[in-house]
Amino acid sequence: MNVKPTQFPNSATGNRTTKPALTVRAVRKAFGQYEALSDIDLSIEEGEFVTLLGSSGSGKTTLLRIIAGLTEPTAGTISIRGSDVTHLPIEKRDIGFVFQNYALFPHLTVRENIGFGLKLRKYPQAELKARTEEMMDLVHLSALGERYPSQLSGGQQQRVAIARALAPAPKLLLLDEPLGALDRRLRQQLGEELKRIQRDTDVTAIYVTHDQEEAFLLSDRIAVMESGRIRQLDTPRAIYRNPASLFVADFVGETCQVQGVVRNRSGDTASVEIGSIAIQAIMTEPAPDGTPVTVVLRPEQVRILERNAASVGTGRNGSALLCGTIRSCVFLGNRLRLKIDAAGLELNAELDGGHNRQPAEGDTVEITWEAGAPLAYPAI
Repeated sequence: MNVKPTQFPNSATGNRTTKPALTVRAVRKAFGQYEALSDIDLSIEEGEFVTLLGSSGSGKTTLLRIIAGLTEPTAGTISIRGSDVTHLPIEKRDIGFVFQNYALFPHLTVRENIGFGLKLRKYPQAELKARTEEMMDLVHLSALGERYPSQLSGGQQQRVAIARALAPAPKLLLLDEPLGALDRRLRQQLGEELKRIQRDTDVTAIYVTHDQEEAFLLSDRIAVMESGRIRQLDTPRAIYRNPASLFVADFVGETCQVQGVVRNRSGDTASVEIGSIAIQAIMTEPAPDGTPVTVVLRPEQVRILERNAASVGTGRNGSALLCGTIRSCVFLGNRLRLKIDAAGLELNAELDGGHNRQPAEGDTVEITWEAGAPLAYPAI
């Protein structure tokens, strides 16, 4: 029997609302004297995949639980498609929730687990069966419908949990570190599958993780959280290439950080004096001459050049050219990680693992970096 796919209410071919899928306004949460969330503002559009990224204690799970209705905010409002749901219980918010521990019913089959929420909502039997089959096909589990959770791998169990959450066509899909219990390879595979499912259904997804690789793999936008606040909300590329603060730069990816003093500022750029040398850097905030700053570079932005007679000069892209000594070189398969001492600076660099000649400890090299790459932040 050919079943017409159930239309998700916010799908690309359906009727989109002009209101944001989710609006969080001035949300605070205090546990006694401890403030877990401070004045959170967040707006998420229909069909977006937004990740709340942060370390333990940053407030990301508390925020997700408030959005879900599992925790009451101390102040502020939560709106889903323009309707205030701040004080509604989870079952009245029309959301799907996927937990880290799967939370499947061990005595129910795959088919019965996926159809459980539909049964509670008293779907007609024919519609329940058709929708359940559609969801099993969506997560590639059609052949496993009669198995029990104990007969499934961790990745298969999580697919069941995702299908169960999506079956009632929720307005929001909330995911609380759903891949955390899986090994690295399986996390990547299931992450790619999750992104496919989200795109196929066009459901608005809010995902919590401390894993940066997951956040970059899945997200349209990332909210970096720290101490109960959103420090930056932007695309993965912008978060990585243009971090809004030294905290975000340090938290996301790896950095080389050196201390310096602003000299000869001109517009958004300045000459930063670092020991015996000066380099051009982009100022992230206005700062007068004499201001202490931290200059940040990503390891992959550092360039290793062929050695010649120059020790300090100008590179081919107009950036500083320094002579340095390799202190360590580690082979990591797809890349080489170098630590370099250059004019008193300790720099990290990364090279393609297929580099024809692997540098060795003690080698003298010349280094430069991408034009405009160094970013200068007010020193903390």
